[in-house]
Amino acid sequence: MNQIAQHLLQVKERIVQAAQRVDRSADQIQLLAVSKTKPLADIQAAYAAGQRRFGESYAQEAAHKIDTLRAQAGYADIEWHFIGPLQSNKSRLVAMRFDWVQSVDRDKLIERLNDQRPAELPALNVCLQINISGESSKSGTSEQEIFRLAALVANCDRLVLRGLMAIPEHTSDEAVLAAQMRRMQTLFTELARQYPSVDTLSMGMTEDLEPAIAHGSTMVRVGTAIFGARDYS
Repeated sequence: MNQIAQHLLQVKERIVQAAQRVDRSADQIQLLAVSKTKPLADIQAAYAAGQRRFGESYAQEAAHKIDTLRAQAGYADIEWHFIGPLQSNKSRLVAMRFDWVQSVDRDKLIERLNDQRPAELPALNVCLQINISGESSKSGTSEQEIFRLAALVANCDRLVLRGLMAIPEHTSDEAVLAAQMRRMQTLFTELARQYPSVDTLSMGMTEDLEPAIAHGSTMVRVGTAIFGARDYS
């Protein structure tokens, strides 16, 4: 078994244990392998180990990976999620290739993704990103804007509203982290009451997936614990 396969097993076991501690089923929590900046060989190794959901953050890098794998036999069932900040001038790359966009946070992006989604493809799954920590360095809309943006997505014929995404504050203060995650859980519950298509709370990464699961996350986005630290060279 290669290292990536071993890491996947370890992460899945963390998910199982975290779910058990709060009387949830691990089947309620999806694992998104964050493969941004990682080579195709790493994605192929994870795929061989059974992973099917992958997250990318850079449109041009991701487009190259997706196009390359789709030209090869055997990778048609990969589910591609765009999870990074998306510039409007890169929206077409994403609308044409991805299955999900988790980082939608403004009107213009909603309009462009809807207009640019090819008619022959299924509607694009959308999560609204909330800047739940209020940090200026992070993307995402405010809590006050969520329900207005949700209505815009719901009125689009080429988009499907699936839920919310957030990157809570990176902090050792467990109370601060729990408060932000609890607020996300509340917003998600409120949104799901209004829109039957809403079923996804994307929250939790390598360092905080356990508290995220304790606060209702249905999808954790894990990169480092699967692929190792990012290469900034």
